[in-house]
Amino acid sequence: MLKTINILNKRAKFDYEIIETYTAGIVLTGTEIKSIRLGKANITEGFCEFHNSELFAINTQIEEYLYGNQFNHKAKSERKLLLNKRELRKLEKAFDTKGLTIIPLKLFTNEKGIAKLDIGLCRGKKTYDKRESLKEQDTKRDLDRIKKSF
Repeated sequence: MLKTINILNKRAKFDYEIIETYTAGIVLTGTEIKSIRLGKANITEGFCEFHNSELFAINTQIEEYLYGNQFNHKAKSERKLLLNKRELRKLEKAFDTKGLTIIPLKLFTNEKGIAKLDIGLCRGKKTYDKRESLKEQDTKRDLDRIKKSF
């Protein structure tokens, strides 16, 4: 029985309007997956770019494995993402033409213990959109408090 790991990018929903989401596999080394299983990863500063029609996650930080030796990995490095060709072409087309960005939303392990990354095709929010989302959160919180008191 494997423990599932969920590492979220909480800033993504606040800073970006998420248009479409995809689940991608990640090419990792042995010490990287061990660190992820310990929950020592951070994807809040990460983004994705295309190099030679391949998608890479950049600035995703997976801390070095504590018990790793000389074969330990670098904390911040480019990691290749695995998607279908059709999905890659669709993402690359939207990325180039519309000026959208691709942001990692959630890093998790599935029931088999394989690490996956949820990525989102996103458009940056304006400051007034951010203020609206903060107002919505406040009103929702206030309504929950009122409901709880009754």
